Amino acid sequence: MKAVVLSSGGVDSTTCLALAVKQLGAENVSALSIYYGQKHERELECARKLAEYYGVARYEFDISPLLRHSNCSLLKGSTQEIQHKSYAEQVAENDIGKVSTYVPFRNGLMLSIAASLAGSIYEDEETELYIGAHSDDAAGNAYADCSEAFMEAMGRAVEIGSYNLVHLKAPFVGMNKAEVVKTGLELQVPYELTWSCYESGDVPCGTCGTCIDRAKAFAANGIKDPAMSL
Repeated sequence: MKAVVLSSGGVDSTTCLALAVKQLGAENVSALSIYYGQKHERELECARKLAEYYGVARYEFDISPLLRHSNCSLLKGSTQEIQHKSYAEQVAENDIGKVSTYVPFRNGLMLSIAASLAGSIYEDEETELYIGAHSDDAAGNAYADCSEAFMEAMGRAVEIGSYNLVHLKAPFVGMNKAEVVKTGLELQVPYELTWSCYESGDVPCGTCGTCIDRAKAFAANGIKDPAMSL
């Protein structure tokens, strides 16, 4: 069995990477990072360092031209500012739950690219696609493409389109972020090498939705977020 892990350089995807390496061995794992025009480009630098840390092959693609038409606040060309409030607060402000940092069908795009890559580099071999989506991201419909229903649908599409050779694996879809961090701590994930903040500063802002969620997840495990010590 081979694996392609979507690797953003953040907490969830890095925990996925650690899990895949533990289960399959570094020689059978490839990390895939996507530049889509995100303001927090620093996460890609972290993804590169993490691939080196785990000794896995790494691929990176640029799909930013596709998303240049979006005004999502997470993207460099957006006229919107990143909101400095929790996801729960943002979800409560609209009827459908979508937060301003939702990138149109991002996970669908990334999983499609990952499936195509898997079929290319691991042709005729069974491969698992790892994605670090978890229940906190899907809560209140903040990120619809992190939901269990979305993962099930994409998983079926990937299997059909790959002649049942590529399988989607979302190990944290039924967990919250605190549980993901707990898993990562057990796997001795080097969280000090990760980056999650949506802003592009030298240190995490501590107040955007992902910084807030991340800090809470580490606090729930009785430790301070290593990123806040940068």
